Amino acid sequence: TQNQAFAALLFFFRYALKKEVGQIGPSLKADRKKRLPVVLTQNEVMRVMSFMSGLPLLMARLIYGSGMRLQECIRLRVKDLDFERSTIVIRFGKGEKDRQTLFPERLKDDLRRHLEQIRNVFEEDAANPHLSGVYLPNALSRKYPGAGREWSWQWVFPSMKLSVDPRTGKVRRHHVHPSNLQQRFRTAVKKSGIEKPASVHSLRHCFATHLL
Repeated sequence: TQNQAFAALLFFFRYALKKEVGQIGPSLKADRKKRLPVVLTQNEVMRVMSFMSGLPLLMARLIYGSGMRLQECIRLRVKDLDFERSTIVIRFGKGEKDRQTLFPERLKDDLRRHLEQIRNVFEEDAANPHLSGVYLPNALSRKYPGAGREWSWQWVFPSMKLSVDPRTGKVRRHHVHPSNLQQRFRTAVKKSGIEKPASVHSLRHCFATHLL
């Protein structure tokens, strides 16, 4: 970007040429254009979702009903869903901060059925001695070395394929890739005939707007 190139030039003058460039006014930096978020109406959201099914639909409904980000959704663990208190804990969100958000009542039954299905996958993985447990941040993996094999720490939306963890070289089950939902959402928007450049992130803005 222009600002990155500008910073590189400053570094070159100050540290390579040993020359101070003096006071720099804000007019020399590129202005960041602010864009209004894309917001769909409630009817438009329903139209888009009518062209979705299965896991992508469940994830899209959860994002729309809770206002979480896509990355926050795919990183959910079983322990983060509180069915009794109707809350979802978002861990390591924007700014590495934890927070709570709404757990839509209408999604509880669907998520219970989904958890029953992935529990079978978890039990098969647990019986395989060649597989490592799910990934945990370093501090947690040291404090709770066996937690990666516990049900409560499993991904809510695990990948159906095993993969090699590039950080450790161990074979484990990661969460789904964000592109799975992104591609299906774009296809659904196109099929719905809606002309707005909506993305999965638009559902987060729809959540906030439709609550008003």
